[in-house]
Amino acid sequence: MRRDAGAAALLGPLLAGAAQPHQVRRAAQGLGLPERGRYAVVVLDAPAAVPDADGVRWYWCGEVGVVLLGPEGLAGPVARLGEAGAGPGGVSPVVGGLAELGSARRLAGAALLTCGPGAREIVALDERLPTALVASVPELSARLVAEVFGPLLVLAPAERELLVGTLEAWLECGGSVGRAAVRLRCHRNTVFNRLRRLERLTSRSLSHPRELVETVLALDALRLPAARA
Repeated sequence: MRRDAGAAALLGPLLAGAAQPHQVRRAAQGLGLPERGRYAVVVLDAPAAVPDADGVRWYWCGEVGVVLLGPEGLAGPVARLGEAGAGPGGVSPVVGGLAELGSARRLAGAALLTCGPGAREIVALDERLPTALVASVPELSARLVAEVFGPLLVLAPAERELLVGTLEAWLECGGSVGRAAVRLRCHRNTVFNRLRRLERLTSRSLSHPRELVETVLALDALRLPAARA
């Protein structure tokens, strides 16, 4: 792990975006890094101590880390972040050079927005693209929740959670009412009736593709920390 003022000064302009070629060259020379290479950026909720391992080199600017990837790719470094208790955190896709760190920083930040409150998870953006899309525009996500789930928001919390939890179970079970019933430990007709009630309240059909997409995105937005605050 490298956490020093010199590294932060060199990487800071790159992470801010729109880095000039001379800044890229200076960072590469000052840190002994290749201008072109396989890099990723992680944004943590708070700074953490993450050691180098297996040829993977970390450079930190506060809660933002830059990693030059080794042959194993991104999976190993992400796993070690979790093992080090560094979460919550968001990880960017792999980019092809130092000049792309600004874009990677923004994408890692979008991934972090999808982490739930109190979670210790480290999530890669590519695993959370729909949720990150919703989370990146708070005004639209709040509007989506109000438009789709507005009638549910006036229900008692336990009743609302029952319907939303049933929807989540049904989605996680691939749209199978029977499998959702086993997971929820209730009769399949109970699951069916809850889903039909949710459809009536939201005025959206779970069998209509466009309306299902809207409902799923609204569910992602509902589960975001800002939506629950």
